[in-house]
Amino acid sequence: MQFKDYYQTLGVKRDATADEIKKAFRKLARKYHPDVSKETDAEQRMQEVNEANAVLSDPEKRAAYDLLGQGHHPGEEFRPPPDWDAGFEFTGQGYTPNETVDFSDFFAELFGHMGGAHAGTRSRHAGFRVQGEDHHAKVLLDLEDTFSGATRQISLRVPKVDAQGRVQLGTRTLNVKIPRGVHAGQIIRLAGQGAPGVNGAPAGDLLLEVQFKPHAYFRAEGRDLHRTLPVAPWEAALGAVISVSLPQGNVKVRIPEGAQSGRQLRVRGHGIPGQPPGDLLLDLQVMLPPASTPKARELYETMARELAFDPREQERT
Repeated sequence: MQFKDYYQTLGVKRDATADEIKKAFRKLARKYHPDVSKETDAEQRMQEVNEANAVLSDPEKRAAYDLLGQGHHPGEEFRPPPDWDAGFEFTGQGYTPNETVDFSDFFAELFGHMGGAHAGTRSRHAGFRVQGEDHHAKVLLDLEDTFSGATRQISLRVPKVDAQGRVQLGTRTLNVKIPRGVHAGQIIRLAGQGAPGVNGAPAGDLLLEVQFKPHAYFRAEGRDLHRTLPVAPWEAALGAVISVSLPQGNVKVRIPEGAQSGRQLRVRGHGIPGQPPGDLLLDLQVMLPPASTPKARELYETMARELAFDPREQERT
């Protein structure tokens, strides 16, 4: 996927005001609109202009794009980092796949789900009172938080337009109670922390979508936990009971006799807490000790002589 420079597409500077972006878009729309343009590539150019305007005319998308795009150049190979949009506070529901069909893969990859499927507008009318819109943000938590619950201080980046019409990133910090057993994709709703209501109506809510930071050993899928478990050759060959460290505490696991690398063991009920809890899935990886001492080399040489074992025997039958 190639990086797109939306400022270059509209022909404006990176510090352009909202009014300058609007004027540039209108000028290009008059030039390339297929109904009036005589340019041979008018339709394609108009799609590119519409896409650039959809990002740069929206303070939230523009702020996120500016931060993500630092140091990148148009046409270079580009992949956004995982969870690049975590910590941004957005309004609205984002774009559905049908709504991004006329935009590039670059746009769909960055903004196709921005705002989140759960972040509805919730405009409720009671006379002239309108309840505030819900806001949405993705937050990255430590996996350990789900095992005990915690209160964490979370900072969100909030784009705003200054008096000159330029986008600035502000920050707001909240103390958030993380419930025990929270899992990736779950929503934590903070009542009244969204957009303010109109004429005294209640404020909207802030919806925090939970994702986990990368962990040194574990990967979460729903409530299940996955990890690669290194085992010694004798543990795999003879069977063993070993202690496996979890984010909170340890669990004893039986390695069956004759286990091979790649075999998966399921330990029920030792995943993320819940009703019911998830499982722990262990992918065995047999690790060979190095032949780095004379004694170790002697043991390997003894095995080579006395064990009738050929790992490639099946290839020759």
